[in-house]
Amino acid sequence: MNAMTEPLLFRQAINGEERELVRFETHPSRYQHWKLAVEGDVARLRLDINEDGGIKPGYKLKLNSYDLGVDIELHDALNRIRFEHPAVKVVVFESGKEKIWCSGANIYMLGLSTHAWKVNFCKFTNETRNGLEDSSRHDGLKSIAAVTGACAGGGYELALACDRIVMVDDRSSTVSLPEVPLLGVLPGTGGLTRVTDKRKVRRDLADIFCTTSEGVRADRAKDWKLIDAHAKPQQFGALVATEIEAARAASTRAAGQKGIELPALDVRIDDTGYHYSTVDVQVDRKARIATITVHAPTAAIESVPAAIEAAGANWWPLKCQRELDDAILNLRTNELETGTWVFKTRGDANLVMQADAVLEANKGHWLVRETIGALRRTLARIDVTSRSLIALVDSGSCFAGTFYELAAACDRIYMLDLPDSPDAAPALQLHAANFGRYPMVNGLTRLQTRFNEDADTITQLQGLQDSALRADQALALGLVTLTPDDIDWDDEIRLMLEERASLSPDAMTGMEANLRFPGKETMETRVFARLSAWQNWIFIRPNAVGEEGALKLFGTGKKAKFDWKRI
Repeated sequence: MNAMTEPLLFRQAINGEERELVRFETHPSRYQHWKLAVEGDVARLRLDINEDGGIKPGYKLKLNSYDLGVDIELHDALNRIRFEHPAVKVVVFESGKEKIWCSGANIYMLGLSTHAWKVNFCKFTNETRNGLEDSSRHDGLKSIAAVTGACAGGGYELALACDRIVMVDDRSSTVSLPEVPLLGVLPGTGGLTRVTDKRKVRRDLADIFCTTSEGVRADRAKDWKLIDAHAKPQQFGALVATEIEAARAASTRAAGQKGIELPALDVRIDDTGYHYSTVDVQVDRKARIATITVHAPTAAIESVPAAIEAAGANWWPLKCQRELDDAILNLRTNELETGTWVFKTRGDANLVMQADAVLEANKGHWLVRETIGALRRTLARIDVTSRSLIALVDSGSCFAGTFYELAAACDRIYMLDLPDSPDAAPALQLHAANFGRYPMVNGLTRLQTRFNEDADTITQLQGLQDSALRADQALALGLVTLTPDDIDWDDEIRLMLEERASLSPDAMTGMEANLRFPGKETMETRVFARLSAWQNWIFIRPNAVGEEGALKLFGTGKKAKFDWKRI
């Protein structure tokens, strides 16, 4: 399949049944909704939505409202800015329509969508906005929302993800989060949390704002900290220019860098799963299990900047990241009943460690920095995925360095013990990568999260970097969950997977989300573990999606009928 030619939504026969699948790859030549223009060190992303360009039929994307297809384009555009335009320091979000900046997620799309589609849509858009903030925090890519017109719901949530929000003071432009009063649902892509945690809006003012459907104009929005600055229409261009200059000065991205092209991924989808060059996904739909095998490089990777740039998107760390990210998105959206993911690795652990050493030695180089950022965001995508995650450290495994992060993201890690053949037994290896390169959304490393920030344990593990740890050592150190020997391995793994698949998916999702992020909360953990959980619940309540619910009746002229009991 080729992202240059294939639609985002397509039909394919899987096990003799024609299924509707989503593709998460696209290209600027195929954008229907965003216009990307790069002027020196400034990129402008203009939202000018094609009303008839919805990813699914049955609704029009009026008033610059969006659906999954719009956000797939945004995700692609941000990645192209990161890799194809590394000299860009500032991204400015603008509207291509008069009097409307963005009205958020399309209400009719939400009303027509299945529960699973709504939830996955919200999660993907959350991750895209988190990724914008991640690039600002770690990689110096700054962003400005230049609001002209009504900015509502998910549109304001996109603005909230930017470093700065400026708005024209024309007495008609407003910002709003109208989901509660109009639709009986929540601002599902982080709005409530960013208003309080990021914008530091006072609780009582936030309460008024989130229950006022008509929105807030520029002067009050500035007073309430909902925006950063405003100007009359005649001075608005100058205000945006001033903001760009300040963001440019705050950016750490280097000027004059030449980017690399991001070609379409080569993926084969068939009855057995999703197959890439470095990642292979085998889907057992009857057992509801996906086995994700990530392969080490087959030779030492390029280690000097010129060779890394020459390899471009074929450089193994970047290629592996792109394929793994695409596989995760495909599984989450297209394989809803596949509730258990099993992670395996194959290859030479020494080559994984060499790749990690190259990343560490060249982390100041723009392409290496962006690749590390992409890996960080992909690993974070695994952390918040509502699937049971199991790592199997078996013969042929290479869970070393960055690959151990895959295991550490899992709910359980099983490691094969070969007491009679220690030379043939699999081993784990830790690297500097495991002690700060890939922070989770809670701001901690996966080892800090695993050991509940036990500093003594982390110090001990740091002293064991580069050591090949066999099953008994890894178990004693707490790096794995259980270590069956070769006699019991097959039966124990089979029984564990069968038991996991027999449990309630709803209960498992709730349990896993709570157990994965112990300790302190951050804005991001609150978005995923609290806000998203409540939105998930609200999306199935009759007050929102029942036949007389607010989301179903929006636009009909009929008033929603609520069940008034508080639960």
